[in-house]
Amino acid sequence: MNALELRASLSLAGLYGLRMLGLFLILPVFALYAQKLGGGENHSMIGLALGAYGATQALLQLPFGMLSDRIGRKKVIYIGLALFAAGSFVAGHADTVTGVMIGRIIQGSGAISAAITALLADLTREEHRTRAMAMIGGTIGVTFAISLVAGPLLAHWIGLTGIFDLTGVLAVLAIIGTWRIIPDPSRSTFHSDAEANPKRLPHVLRDPQLQRLNYGVFALHAAQMALFASMPLVLERAGFARDNHWQVYLPVMVIGFVLMIPAVIIGETRNKLKQVFLAAVTVMLIAQLGMSTGLDTQLQIYGWLGLYFLAFNILEATQPSLISKLAPAEAKGTAMGVYNTTQSLGMAVGGASGGWLYHHGGAPVVYAFCAILIGIWLIVTFGLRPPLPVRTLMFHLDDEVLADASDLARQLSQLEGVKEASVIREEGVAMLKVLRDGWDEATGRQLMRLPA
Repeated sequence: MNALELRASLSLAGLYGLRMLGLFLILPVFALYAQKLGGGENHSMIGLALGAYGATQALLQLPFGMLSDRIGRKKVIYIGLALFAAGSFVAGHADTVTGVMIGRIIQGSGAISAAITALLADLTREEHRTRAMAMIGGTIGVTFAISLVAGPLLAHWIGLTGIFDLTGVLAVLAIIGTWRIIPDPSRSTFHSDAEANPKRLPHVLRDPQLQRLNYGVFALHAAQMALFASMPLVLERAGFARDNHWQVYLPVMVIGFVLMIPAVIIGETRNKLKQVFLAAVTVMLIAQLGMSTGLDTQLQIYGWLGLYFLAFNILEATQPSLISKLAPAEAKGTAMGVYNTTQSLGMAVGGASGGWLYHHGGAPVVYAFCAILIGIWLIVTFGLRPPLPVRTLMFHLDDEVLADASDLARQLSQLEGVKEASVIREEGVAMLKVLRDGWDEATGRQLMRLPA
């Protein structure tokens, strides 16, 4: 990466991290502290408020990304962050759960994930884009881990109102950072690898392999939100003081992260991604079944949560890789857009379902529901096609080379080691899926009239 690309990648990852920090901080504490609000005796309302963010996020994420193509990336990001900040302050100063839910709805309407991804694509060259996207992905994981530790401590020090206010302040700082730190692109264009194309939506939605992965991310995040709608209460009943809940989350998260690394490496380097994925879904199912049978002792809590976070970390790391490998090269951005939208929908359904089930049946019923979601996921995952050990490459082409795009795509697809080739004249790029262990790069560059 050159200096501009590095600055853009780091600053956009930081922007994403600030926003996600504000969201994640309330997860481990909301179910506890919302009980003091008006209507807080009804845990169904607490679950609705927890998941409300995901509903508007799912509804507006793709439209906001498309709007950024029309009015500019930064304008959409400014609008989204302003909405997020406004929702945070509304939620923070509400005295009822319904008021918090309205604030969460406003927060979710600041759906800027797709606009951030598009801006990153504008500011990075094709050959460095995957690395830049990985920086954002890594930031999300780190932010989630920090939030589980910091959330209970902050709630003890500044309360739920303080956390929401802090979230709003972080959003305002993110607006300033977007203005002062993030570079302005010299020009904005559509990027098939990073943005959703409405014309490709029908094909992506009908793809049975992508459907399996979309259900998977829905189930994973529905179970996550259902868990946080009840787990803080379970921990308190087990004898953990509210401000000490981080002592539970920190060790299980660290162990899960450490064990995740070799699992992902084995899956990627030895072409065993499906096997690792299936194993992680199975571990997740065991964890949910274990939680449904009892979380009465600290040993049970540490054990089942440890298995849960091990599986969660592996699945969060491998699912985007599977999307990249199984989606058509020219529809990768569309596939990721649908995937992210389904994830937000899962958060909404999980929060609402978890709260309602806890109110009417208690924690075991919540985790039994989660086990059903994960059990279905395990069944559908058996039909997942094992991904080939491929990587996606992009090359910027001259207009002269693009004159006969379909013929060039045909010639490239016939090269040794090339599994898929697409030449998109409107974007001036060739997108190739090639075997990780090698392809006929010399001939490919010759066909595309690129220097060796």
